[in-house]
Formats: sequence, structure tokens, C-alpha cells
Amino acid sequence: MAPLIRTKFCGLSRPEDVTAAADAGAAYVGFVFFPKSPRNVSIEQAAALAVTVPVGIAKVALVVNASDAELDAIVEAVPLDMLQLHGAESVERVREVRTRYGLPVMKAVGVADADDLPALDAYAMAADQLLIDAKPPKNADLPGGNGLSFDWRLIAGKSWPVPWMLAGGLTPDNAAEAVAMTGARQLDVSSGVEASVGVKDSELMTAFAEAANGGIS
Repeated sequence: MAPLIRTKFCGLSRPEDVTAAADAGAAYVGFVFFPKSPRNVSIEQAAALAVTVPVGIAKVALVVNASDAELDAIVEAVPLDMLQLHGAESVERVREVRTRYGLPVMKAVGVADADDLPALDAYAMAADQLLIDAKPPKNADLPGGNGLSFDWRLIAGKSWPVPWMLAGGLTPDNAAEAVAMTGARQLDVSSGVEASVGVKDSELMTAFAEAANGGIS
């Protein structure tokens, strides 16, 4: 039986990471196209990895304020199922990307306090999915993957008209609590399943998926 919690393992950069994600029951795998990230992959690397992803697992490209030219190059070379916009893209830009590429778009929205919640409602009107992440610290180099969480009580019991995914500071140790507290049915993890920065750990990936499904009430 398929896991009830759909897990996205993001920032994969090695063939063994793809295998480990599939073995752990991943619903999504994410490839990062952001040079500042230690998880950044080239288009050539991503294309080679993407063809090894088993059927049924969605292949997601994470980009940050990417131009049409950058997206054109990625989409033309990598067989993708979804685009994840993880920068300061506007609601209108989300619509543009959906229209231009004909792929589902997930929009990441950073949350630090209640003032950030209205943005979720706005983006839910344009994106196919929301990724609710911890807002990065000021002057941070990375918009995500910082290993930080936010106060999950802010979104407890809330819903949106599109599917949503919880991200930010998730690990095998707190995945069950995150699910129980927020009601999330999709989790995104990157740094929380790494042996070292940018290097995934297969045992942690399996432990994360198992823990996530242990939080269902």
C-alpha cells in the first residue's frame, strides 16, 4: 500500500540518491538549479539523473527567479513533471510560467509569522501546489535548505484550494510531530536527510518516510 504521507526528497545530486529516494517511497524528487546552493546540479547532471527516476515519481526542478531563457534550457533538456519556483516570483509570474511550459507549478512561500499567511492565499489562486517553507534569515544565501523551521501552529488546521507541502527544518526526529501538528499530507526534506551538506544519507531518507507516516492521526 502506498504511503499516506507523500514525501519529496529535494536536492538530489547522485544516482544513489535517486535510488534511495525511490526505495524510501518518494512521491517526488527535486533537482536544484541554483548556483549558490551546495545541492546545485547542472542541466546535464539533472538530465542524466532524471532518466533513472522510476515511473510514478514526479521529477521537480527547483529554480530561483529564473528567466525564460534559463527555464527554456532546463525544460528542453530534462524530462520534468513539475517546476518549483523558490524565489520572489510574483503571482503573475507563476501564471506566466504555467502557461509557457504547460507544467504544474509549485510555488514556495516563506513563513515566519502571521503576516506571511496572506501570501499563501494569493499564490494558491495561481499555482498548482504550495510549498510552505520557513522564511530564510535576512541576508541568507539560500532561499531554502537552511535547516530552519517555523512555528507550525501558524498553519494548524488551515487549508487552501490546492495541495500543499510542508518544508523547513524537517528531520526524521520531527516529521511525525510536523504531520500531527499541521495536518500536512506532503512533506519536503533536503538538509534533514543528509550525512553532510549536499550529500544524502539513504538510511535517514528511509527513516524520514517511516517517521512521517507515524504522525498520522
